[in-house]
Amino acid sequence: MEQEDVLLVQVGGAAAWPEWQAAFQAAAPGLRVRAFDDPAVDPATVTHALVWQPEPGWLARFPHLRLILSAAAGVDHILADPQLPALPIVRMVTPETAERMGDFVLFAALGMVRELPALIDSQRERRWSPRLTGRLASQTTVGVMGLGQLGAHVAGRLRAAGFQVMGWSRSAKQLPGIECLGGQADWPDFLSRSEILVNLLPGTPETAAILDAAAFARLPAGACLINVGRGSHVDEQALLDALDQGRLGAALLDVFDLEPLPAGHALWSHPRVIVTPHIASTASRAARARQAAHTIAADRSGGAIDHLYLHARGY
Repeated sequence: MEQEDVLLVQVGGAAAWPEWQAAFQAAAPGLRVRAFDDPAVDPATVTHALVWQPEPGWLARFPHLRLILSAAAGVDHILADPQLPALPIVRMVTPETAERMGDFVLFAALGMVRELPALIDSQRERRWSPRLTGRLASQTTVGVMGLGQLGAHVAGRLRAAGFQVMGWSRSAKQLPGIECLGGQADWPDFLSRSEILVNLLPGTPETAAILDAAAFARLPAGACLINVGRGSHVDEQALLDALDQGRLGAALLDVFDLEPLPAGHALWSHPRVIVTPHIASTASRAARARQAAHTIAADRSGGAIDHLYLHARGY
């Protein structure tokens, strides 16, 4: 029987296991790492689990499980389990996570100022559209919703690229070169000046459907939305209505209420929408293995564990 202190990896299925195995061998050669479907693993030996969308009840099979590690920054896919054990959950945040999110949002924002959705639609229709020249980043105000670690990094990247940047969070923050607003009192003003709205809020009951018809109505006419937060933040029908009415100019969406996005959903074919498959900040397996190994080492030594999910806060 294998001794206790096994990390079980349930991310990406059997096809991903060789890469995970190599990544953990490089990051922590002494760590006992096993695949989620390894029949030789005694459930009583499993103390840590790295997971993505685990099946309901699966985590409850391990009586000595101490820590659940999410393979992503979000933990909704874990909290959805009605039989979830009452254990600490750790969000996956790596230096690479922030860099990838910054790259993605910068690409999306530049795509919006250069009218990328309209250009793609023109190509699809084989329509030559030389007037789609867009505008300058320096002439565009971007509003960033959520100024945590990822939001602050994104705001800094956008400012460095020449955008005018505002940030909004539950309580006002202080970031160099960023106009920071906070709370409900600042919400209308923040929306009214956001020509590109970037959502990076965490998923909480308070933020559910925060981007609804009323919010879209407060944005400048023709504003663009970039959603890399949670699908639950957006009222999708209100978004479609705002796009069809011309209230919104375009949207780039990386997260959705239901994932994968159903094949028949109207967002797939809307001419002013770009859909990406929840990949904005997906870090490499090597980076996630290093972070997981660091977290497990801290847990075993009694040290502080970074990026713990706090139920009371909702992230």
